[in-house]
Amino acid sequence: MNLSASLPLLVLALAIEAAIGYPQRFYAAIGHPVTWIGRLIGMLDRALNREASSFVTRKAMGVLALAVLLVVTISLSALIQRLCLHFGPLGLVPLALVASTLIAQRSLYEHVARVAEGLERDGLDGGRKAVSMIVGRNPQTLDEGGVARAAIESLAENFSDGIVAPAFWLGCGGLPGIAAYKAINTADSMIGHRTPRHLAFGWASARLDDLVNLPASRLTALLLVASAAFDRSADAGCAWRALRRDAGKHRSPNAGWPESAMAGALGLRLAGPRVYGETRVEDHWMGDGRAEANAADIRRALALYKRSCGLLWALAAVLAAAALP
Repeated sequence: MNLSASLPLLVLALAIEAAIGYPQRFYAAIGHPVTWIGRLIGMLDRALNREASSFVTRKAMGVLALAVLLVVTISLSALIQRLCLHFGPLGLVPLALVASTLIAQRSLYEHVARVAEGLERDGLDGGRKAVSMIVGRNPQTLDEGGVARAAIESLAENFSDGIVAPAFWLGCGGLPGIAAYKAINTADSMIGHRTPRHLAFGWASARLDDLVNLPASRLTALLLVASAAFDRSADAGCAWRALRRDAGKHRSPNAGWPESAMAGALGLRLAGPRVYGETRVEDHWMGDGRAEANAADIRRALALYKRSCGLLWALAAVLAAAALP
C-alpha cells in the first residue's frame, strides 16, 4: 500500500475511532484485536520460555517468538487489507474500521477522565481506585497530587504509544504496519520486563519496542507543544523548554518526550520518584513546575490532549491531500 492510499486510510481510521471507539458489546462478544495478540504471546511464552534453558537460549527463543508473532500478525493483516482493497477505493471504509480498533483516542480519554471524576466525587479513595486501572504503581502510596500526576503521565505516555505511534505506522505501512506495531507494543507490555522470567526472553521485544516508538514519541512531544500555543491554560514556551531540558533524563528513551512536554505545558512536575509494588524507582522530574497536581490539572491535560488529537488528524489530512496523485 502506497502513501496515496495509506494516508487517507489513516484519516478515516482516526475519525472513526474518535467518533465511536470500540463498542463495549463487541468487546464482550469477541474480545479485542490486542487481546487476540496477547493470547498468541502467552502461548509463545509458555511454549518457548523454558526456565531450565540457559540465558542465551532463552534470549534466542525470545527472538524466535517475536518473529513468529510478527509473521502471523503481518500475514493476517495483509490478507485482510488485500480483501478490502479488492473492492477499490470503497474498500478503504471497512479497512479503516478494522484499523480504528488499534487506535485508542477515545478509550484513553475516558480512562483518564475517570480519575478526575473519582477525585472530584469520592476524594482520594475514588482517585486511587480509578488510577489503579491505568498505571502499574502502588496506588496506596499516592496522595492526591500523586494520583493526579500518575493520570497525567499515563495520558502523555499513552498518547504516544496508543495513538500517535499506531497512527504513524498505519500511515507508513497500512494495516500491516499498525498491526505489527501493536504486536510489538503488546509483546513489550507482556514480556518486556526485567524480571527473572522475562529478562532474556523479552529482550528482543523490549528493544524493538523502543525502536518503533522513537519517531512517534518525538512527534507526540511536538504536537503537545504546538497544541499548547492554542490553549489559554497551557504554555507552549515552557513546554518547549522542558522538552529540551528534561526529555533525555527519563529512564525510558521515549516516555520522557511526551511527559516533559506535557509537564512544561501545564506548569507541573511529572515522573520523579515512584513506587511500583514494593519497589521504589528514583526517576528524574520532568518539568520544573509544581508537584501538587489535582483533578483540575487532569482536566487541563485532557483538554490539551483533545487539541493534540485534532492537530494529529489535521496533519494526517494535509499529508493525505498532498499524497493524492
